[in-house]
Amino acid sequence: MAEPIDPWPGEFRTVGGRRMHVRAGGPRNRPRIVYLHGLNGSSADWTDLMGALAGEYRGEAPDLPGFGKSPPPEDGDYGLDAGVAAAADLIASGERPVHLVGNSLGGSIAVRLAAERPELVRTLTLISPALPDLRPRLVPYQMAGALVPVLGPAVYARIARRPAEVRVQDTLDATYYDPASAPAQRVLEALEAEREREGHPHAVGSVLESLRGIVAEYLRRGPRSLWRQAARVGQPVLLVYAAADRFIDPRMARRAARTFRRNRMVLLPRTGHVAMKERPELVARELRRFLAGDGARPEAGARRRPGRGNANPTP
Repeated sequence: MAEPIDPWPGEFRTVGGRRMHVRAGGPRNRPRIVYLHGLNGSSADWTDLMGALAGEYRGEAPDLPGFGKSPPPEDGDYGLDAGVAAAADLIASGERPVHLVGNSLGGSIAVRLAAERPELVRTLTLISPALPDLRPRLVPYQMAGALVPVLGPAVYARIARRPAEVRVQDTLDATYYDPASAPAQRVLEALEAEREREGHPHAVGSVLESLRGIVAEYLRRGPRSLWRQAARVGQPVLLVYAAADRFIDPRMARRAARTFRRNRMVLLPRTGHVAMKERPELVARELRRFLAGDGARPEAGARRRPGRGNANPTP
C-alpha cells in the first residue's frame, strides 16, 4: 500500500433541515460518487478509496447523523429510513444521479435508496452490504446481544468505557483480515476519533439505536424487505464481498448475485469487513473498471475473483 494520505477536508452542510459533516475530494467537474459508511463508522473510512479515485471522480463522504462529527438527529431516529432520508437529501443537494457506494449498514441504506429513489442513483456499489441473513454467526449475534433490555445496553456501555486504545484494536481485529496491515497513521487517526467520540453524550445511543434499526430490517417482511427491494434495483450493481468477513457471511454473495438484476460480483480473498480500508487499491481497481465500462452494460451476474486465493467463498 502507498504512503497514507491525510483525511479529506470536511465541512458542515445543512441538507434537508439537518446538519451533516461531509468530506469531499476530487475535481468538482468530475462525475460524483457518494460514499456511505457502516455502523459506528465515519466519513474517514473512505479516505484511501476516495484518494485512489480522486483524479477521475468527485467524492463526497458524509458522517451519517450521530456518527463521526455529525450531530445526532433531533428526533432520535436512527432507523434505516432515517439514514436513507439523510443520504437522499445530501445527493439531491448537488449534481445527480450519483454513483452510490455503501459499506455494511451503508450498503443497506444504499439498496433502499436505489430501489425507492432511482432518479438519484446512477450505479450502485455494495461492499459487504448488511442484507438480511438470520443464520447464526458469532460476531453479529454478539452485537445483537447488546439489545437485550437493561442488561445489554449496560454491558455495551461498560465496553464503550474501555480505553480508546483497546477499542481501536478490537475494531481492527474484528474488521480486518490482517489487523497488522493497518498503517500507523490510520491507527492514530482512529484513536483520535475514538477519544473525540468519548465526549459525545450520544456515542453509545447512536450505535445501539442504529443496531436496533438494522435488526428490525432483518426481520421485516413484505414489499419493503431489503431482499425484495434488491430484486427491484434496476441500476448496474457492483458487489464486493470478502472471504474473511466476520460480520457478513461471504456465502451471501451467491444470493446477492442471483438477486440483483444487473450485477458484477467480486470476492476478495484475505480481506475482512472493510475492504475499502484494508485493500483500497484493489477495490479502486474494480470500481474504476465497473464505472468505466461494466457499470454501463446490461449483462447480469458477471463474476470475478481478483488475484490468487481461495476460490471457495467461505473464510
